[in-house]
Amino acid sequence: MRVKLTVAYDGTNYCGWQIQPNGVTIEEKLNQAISALFGCEIRVTGASRTDAGVHSLGNVCVFDVETRMPAEKISFALNQRLPEDIVVIDSCEVSGEFHPRFSKSRKTYEYRILNRRFPNPTRRLDTHFFHYPLDEESMQKAADYLVGEHDFRSFASVHMQSETSVRRIYDCRVKRDEDDIITISITGNGFLYNMVRIIAGTLIKVGSGDIAPEEMQNILAACDRSAAGPTAPAKGLTMIGLVYEDKTS
Repeated sequence: MRVKLTVAYDGTNYCGWQIQPNGVTIEEKLNQAISALFGCEIRVTGASRTDAGVHSLGNVCVFDVETRMPAEKISFALNQRLPEDIVVIDSCEVSGEFHPRFSKSRKTYEYRILNRRFPNPTRRLDTHFFHYPLDEESMQKAADYLVGEHDFRSFASVHMQSETSVRRIYDCRVKRDEDDIITISITGNGFLYNMVRIIAGTLIKVGSGDIAPEEMQNILAACDRSAAGPTAPAKGLTMIGLVYEDKTS
């Protein structure tokens, strides 16, 4: 059967999701735990290859296995074998046709900025500390220009490997809470390499007054990485999860 796992993790101590030759990754730890559970070599296929230091509350992966163990019980068994900073929050059986990366979905990320005079040591691993005041209303005005289908080449790393840089953004919201954490929440049908972190870096430039909100239109139209702001640090980024259009998945 094909088993879908929904996985949460603190990415601080990992070299990202995808297996690397010289570093420990989330995928590696999952493969080890699943292979040990079923007594044979098993490799997962993931939905999102998050970078080093990026966190997740709901990344998705699948694997195929012959077992009499109910799929919904697999999460409990795996969590006994995984480190405490990786947790399988759900396991279920899906169709053999389901692919976590190629099945149509909506993916949501959040980027968190701690915007205050001094850092908060308890949020040092999951927020980007930015000392200078940020205007979240200006950031929202700029973010509004991102909604819709656009060519996001200006917001893609030069190492982008996708065939097309056109993506659809369904929603992009900027909100400050009482702890002075500004959260950029963005939902789309897919994201280019480093796209969310470059959007976050650009919105920080807007919030600090270096870029006018209206300039976001010109940055998009330029289709040039040098037109956008810097790539924000990885630790502020959390993948919230995916919603698949096919309800059977």
